[in-house]
Amino acid sequence: MTQCRVFAIDDGLNEVVADGLYMKTLRGQSVSVAVVKFVEKAGRELSAKAHSHGEEASLQVSGSCSIFEVGAEADRESVMNQGDATLIPAGCSHYGVNRFEPAGVSLRLNVVTPPREEYGQQDQATPYYPLADRDRGHA
Repeated sequence: MTQCRVFAIDDGLNEVVADGLYMKTLRGQSVSVAVVKFVEKAGRELSAKAHSHGEEASLQVSGSCSIFEVGAEADRESVMNQGDATLIPAGCSHYGVNRFEPAGVSLRLNVVTPPREEYGQQDQATPYYPLADRDRGHA
């Protein structure tokens, strides 16, 4: 039986670039979820790469970023500050440029449908919801 999965936003992230980029991904049948954490030390030097995929909802958890929509004319910029969210239409080519909070982090939560194929099946470090504890008042 399929179970719900609960995860902490900034815990158990996988290192992609040392001192620069850390991620955690979950992939379901209809959506993929990614926690993307850029760290200023090496993250400032990471080059942005334009890409497109299914429809994306993105929440800026800390720091801020500019999302650039790649178009026939100039790239259009949308700014996401901490607490802001955006919807990116399916097939829209885009890339992001981070601005870091004083602690040196820019952190986003991205949800994409259909799931992003490059994320694989799921992050094995993600715990399952403790269903047995629900009757004892634990959430």
